[in-house]
Amino acid sequence: MATPKERVEQACSRHGERAVALWCADLLAGQALPDDDVMLSLGGAHAEAVLDGREKADYWPRVWAARALLYAWAPQAAPAVAAALDDDSWRVREMALKVVRLRELGEAADAAAGLTGDEVERVRKAAVRALARIGEAEHAEAVRDLFDDPFAGRDAELALREMRQRLDRPL
Repeated sequence: MATPKERVEQACSRHGERAVALWCADLLAGQALPDDDVMLSLGGAHAEAVLDGREKADYWPRVWAARALLYAWAPQAAPAVAAALDDDSWRVREMALKVVRLRELGEAADAAAGLTGDEVERVRKAAVRALARIGEAEHAEAVRDLFDDPFAGRDAELALREMRQRLDRPL
């Protein structure tokens, strides 16, 4: 069974990295309907459950599209990733934050700071991790606010330390 990374790499070798990344951006933004081949490339065996109706959650293709952007990238995908930080599904928000961190999408810093107050623990943790990489001094308070969070507190402390080092200033 291929990993998500391997499936995306296979899709990139067939269609090109830019094409895959742009398709994922369109899917993430709700501007494309996934065909079966692409769904299977992004979602693997889980996609089969979505395609045959056993899995009813409509957010999975957006989650898989965001995850694929960890492995295939085009700068034109950045606006779709930033917009996905406002998705109704926490799974999409979490995965988009991981892309924001990896791709260092500074334009998403304010939205990431807002997600430090998300109701879902995994989203809060992903938000502080993203801010460690892209946050500016004005985002430090949002990170500090999570120091006492039982799930994301340690990540918040590490994020603030990384921000201090990266920005080379006290926060």
